[in-house]
Amino acid sequence: MIVSLLRASCLALCFALCTITHAAEPLPALGASAENLTVSGLSSGGFMAVQFHVAHSALVRGAGILAGGPYYCAKGSMTRAVTSCMSPNFLMPVPKAADLRAEVDKQAAAHRIEDPAHLRNSRVWILSGGKDTTVDRAVVEQTDAFYRLWLPESAIVYERLPGAGHAMIAPQAADGGVCAVTAPPYINRCGEFDAPARLLDHLLGKPSGAGASGGEGELLSFAQRDFAGSDAGMGGLGYVYIPTGCRNGGCSIHVALHGCKQNIETIGETYVRESGYQHWAQVRRLIVLYPQTANSGKNPNGCWDWWGYTGDNYHTREAPQIKAIRAMIDRLLTKP
Repeated sequence: MIVSLLRASCLALCFALCTITHAAEPLPALGASAENLTVSGLSSGGFMAVQFHVAHSALVRGAGILAGGPYYCAKGSMTRAVTSCMSPNFLMPVPKAADLRAEVDKQAAAHRIEDPAHLRNSRVWILSGGKDTTVDRAVVEQTDAFYRLWLPESAIVYERLPGAGHAMIAPQAADGGVCAVTAPPYINRCGEFDAPARLLDHLLGKPSGAGASGGEGELLSFAQRDFAGSDAGMGGLGYVYIPTGCRNGGCSIHVALHGCKQNIETIGETYVRESGYQHWAQVRRLIVLYPQTANSGKNPNGCWDWWGYTGDNYHTREAPQIKAIRAMIDRLLTKP
């Protein structure tokens, strides 16, 4: 693990230097399909996946949430974020899903998010690790309860992995930790349990191909500042994986959101390369978009904004990060 951390630190330095010395290429227009657009994320990425799903429920057809809480859980407060939404207690309990519905209705009435009725047309996959001491299972259970306000039971899968720590679970990860650990790069191996495969199978159905095809296609960095202003708390580079044949149009899109301490500033390309999505992208003709946060004084761990460090509208379509991700998707949907 020490070797892996040193390797990640060297990679992070390399990418920082490359960003300075080489102008990043633009995100390519690929003529992707708007059908079956899905999003997923771990931890802060899981919270952001919920926010993006609710804000753009007419566009998003499925969300995978690993160790993430319900919409508007923190209610604009960092104190609530680290207590009620991570380690709730008697004085600071996790908000009940039914109570959070009022915020959804309020934002929908103001046209700052889409009509939540669209959520009924989507599917959701949720994961909680039994050894996760970062985001308590009680929080993840409210994510399940939140979606059940709109979705039928058959549209939701809530998996509990008893031995898992706070991490993405990817059996192919070369730098993955043992199942129960909670430590950088927050990618673990838990036997054959494959979180990206399971969530994509539920959100999109099982692929028609004979099996996974790893290592094909292109992994590109692109100029993320084309989409994100200085107020967004996002890095200069984002990443996209383009399977073979997807430059000709018609492929679907999946947005994969890293967790805290998993951006390229912190661990280089480890999350982009080892989180497991690309192993399944080729057989599915699935473009995988990896937006990236930036570390800052307000956000030293490179988390996605699920408590309000970018402003009060952080959970709406007007949020700087949600607007940036939507603009990236629109570029991928544009015909070359």
